[in-house]
Amino acid sequence: MVFVGIDVAKDKHDCFIINSEGIVLYDVFTITNTIDGFNELLSKIRAVSSDSSKIKVGLEATGHYSYNLLGFLLNNGLPTYVLNPLHTNLYRKSLSIRKTKTDKIDARVIASMLMSCVELKPYTSTLYHKEELKSLTRYRFDKVSERAKLKSSVARLVNILFPELEKLVPSLHMKSVYALLSEFPSAAHIADAHLTRLTNLLYTASKGHYNRDKAVQIREVARHSIGSVMPAKSLELRHTIKLIEELTDEIDEIEAEIKRIVDECGTTLLTVPGLSYTTVSVILAEVGDFSNFETPDKVLAFAGMSPSTYQSGQLSNCYAHMEKRGSKYLRCALYNAAKYVYTWDKTFSDYLAKKRAEGKHYNVALSHAAKKLVRLIFALERSHLPYRPAL
Repeated sequence: MVFVGIDVAKDKHDCFIINSEGIVLYDVFTITNTIDGFNELLSKIRAVSSDSSKIKVGLEATGHYSYNLLGFLLNNGLPTYVLNPLHTNLYRKSLSIRKTKTDKIDARVIASMLMSCVELKPYTSTLYHKEELKSLTRYRFDKVSERAKLKSSVARLVNILFPELEKLVPSLHMKSVYALLSEFPSAAHIADAHLTRLTNLLYTASKGHYNRDKAVQIREVARHSIGSVMPAKSLELRHTIKLIEELTDEIDEIEAEIKRIVDECGTTLLTVPGLSYTTVSVILAEVGDFSNFETPDKVLAFAGMSPSTYQSGQLSNCYAHMEKRGSKYLRCALYNAAKYVYTWDKTFSDYLAKKRAEGKHYNVALSHAAKKLVRLIFALERSHLPYRPAL
């Protein structure tokens, strides 16, 4: 066997090639992050072995820096292993107590890990193609978080300019309210508004839900409002609403693309009551290839939802906390999915009730439901069968 360790960086990659007998075939050499550098690496690998089944190439998961090199290796049929940086860091420390870390040492450590860790799973083409889905789901997560912050800003500004409005509508974050505040961004503006214009604006924006009576009510309350008259805050409110509307359009476009990719995957997870395209897309993107996991417990460990263990002599942990290592996106998606599934599926609602009856806190009981859900997801993805709820 031939083992290739690659330490990835932005502009160059350090490589090290050794065989299973411990003979160094190519000591650490550096390639540029270009097609010429990639071809140089490939030619050296092919020079020592033409049989791809006897080659293992390893590199750390370094985000976008390794993506192009990873695609090149997979396209050339080389079995490639993407290693967790935490794993390689602990492995390097186990080899020496000295605090020594360089790119050359890391390349040797990665090759050494490939030799000693026989349980490592290769990076598959399924994982590579789901990188697009992972990119979209994480991009959506960032956009939704950004929009949530802007919505908090709207609530803050309304509390300054027209605090009584919040009690007149079900939510401040409605199209009709945004349309109102975009044109009349304070109580003073609404108080001076022409009733016909105000009525038409609310009627159109709410699709007929709000009529003249609502316009009269809002204008009367605005005339007696304690809201401040601050042109700077009104301008900020208008701009914030505009940004929210732009973000909403972007999120809708992202979600449409996510739906298209999920449909192409042909997953049966959507047959589970309570699982939406958004949740399913995160699960598929973060887990990647379910065939890389032998049991549901390993998926749990990958999500960081396994209980931590500490035991030394007569001391052992009396309360096992979640490890919370791995993908935070997957952990969040599974936890939220459990909330929706137990609401819509009797099997899960009964299971949660059982855990609550045992005296467990709601969050602890929900974590048990999430673990049960992982076992179901694992079974559906491995069998490709639709979910059939218990009668």
